Formats: sequence, C-alpha cells, structure tokens
Amino acid sequence: MDIIQLIINFFNHPVFIIVGGLTVVFAAIGIIYRIACITLGVTPLVFRIGKAIWRRKVAIIASAESYASLKDCITDTDIFKKDNVIHISLDNIDKVKEFTILLVDWETSSHHIDHIFIARKNHATAVIIFAKAGSIPHEKMGEIANKSNTVVVNFKGRLLNDILNSLITTSFNGQ
Repeated sequence: MDIIQLIINFFNHPVFIIVGGLTVVFAAIGIIYRIACITLGVTPLVFRIGKAIWRRKVAIIASAESYASLKDCITDTDIFKKDNVIHISLDNIDKVKEFTILLVDWETSSHHIDHIFIARKNHATAVIIFAKAGSIPHEKMGEIANKSNTVVVNFKGRLLNDILNSLITTSFNGQ
C-alpha cells in the first residue's frame, strides 16, 4: 500500500494540479471554439440552400416535350416544388431576365444560346446547359466556357447537383 500512496502523493504535487487545470481550460476553450466555428460556418450555408430551394425558381428554356422531361427529372426528387420550375418558350426568351437559374436544353435551344446569354440580367445568373455528349461544337464550347456562372452537363443524374450548386453560388435577390 505504501507504493500506491507514494504514487498518489507524487501526482498530487502542485505542478501536476496546475498542468491538469490548464489542460482542462484549454480543452474547454477548444471545444467552444470548434462549436462556434461549426455554427458560424455551416449554419449560413444551410439557411441559404434552404431558402434557395424553397423560394427560387428554375427557368427551363426548351420545347414543350423537352421541358416536360427536364421538369420531371428535377421535381421527381421532391427537392423542388413543381411551382418553382417554370417553362420559357423559345419565342419568349426575353423573359429570362426575371430568373437567376436558367436551364437550357441544347437540342431545342442551341440556335438561341447567344440571345439567352445577352438576355440574362447579369453575370450572377447561372446558366446550366443540358446537352448530349459531343453535341456542342468545339467553337461554341469555347465561347460558353468563357461565360461566367455557366455549366454544361450531359447526364440527368448530374443535372440536379449542378442546379443545387448554382443555387448556392449565385446571389439570392428575393425571387
């Protein structure tokens, strides 16, 4: 028993008490700091994406058949409300100024793409072009690549991800 009492007395030395107390204080400060960082870092992002999904509208520029297919792809996930997916016909492209997320079907809207880029209200408006692989000529792809906030996607599975990323990265103007 004397050895155990000797060990206890050794660790009851004031140096160990001070070091132990400081370690507990630093650990508590570190935990509080991490909680604050997580709260301040993640919370705005969660609120922003929630508000974006709840309020913002996705404008689809396509023929009626392509619009129905793309709308089903977007709304079947139940992430977006059906009322938040709007169709813009090819003869009414100037209406894109009202929206900040534009989904363009390349097959039916390729000859209007320059007009779509001119008609969008600013460079913060995201343009997502849905095209089959290899259907966009290299010259046009180079022009599209130089436009800000533009995404070219050729898989419907990636389409929803690109829309969500665009919602997060573009500004929210109360739409």
